Amino acid sequence: MAAIAVHQLAQCITCHAWSPDYSMIAFCPNNNEVHIHRLVEEKWERIHVLQKHDQIVSGIDWSIRSNRIVTVSHDRNSYVWNQEGADWVPTLVILRLNRAALCVQWSPRENKFAVGSGAKTVCICYYEQENNWWVSKLIRKRHDSSVTSVAWHPNNVRTFPRITWHVFCTM
Repeated sequence: MAAIAVHQLAQCITCHAWSPDYSMIAFCPNNNEVHIHRLVEEKWERIHVLQKHDQIVSGIDWSIRSNRIVTVSHDRNSYVWNQEGADWVPTLVILRLNRAALCVQWSPRENKFAVGSGAKTVCICYYEQENNWWVSKLIRKRHDSSVTSVAWHPNNVRTFPRITWHVFCTM
């Protein structure tokens, strides 16, 4: 049986994503930053801190083929991070939400991503080459509660949101 190693990277982690080759991890230590750590000689070393959000980062996804990171936050914004040399360069994505962005997931082809929100909606974001920015389109279907997780169908078109239901009991 393989030995299990335990590493405490932060006191509290709100979300995380692994690099495509699993040699690095990006996580939010319950604040507005994303820390990227790399495993070096059986020890995790912090190599980058991504700082652009104003509130707690609630979702991170690391693309497999393009090596981009997308983050969402309670500040209702999203950033796509591209690695240029040794630095991670952010591009702001205006989501036009009136509640917190809660989760994010790259599509199978990695040409767009979906964002679930506390506004009971899902945003689909894609890159507009002509203007060199990311555009978001709000899916008009209102869900019964906050969208806490999003998954993509392999056809790269359909999304499957998961919502939370609150059960209230009155006596």
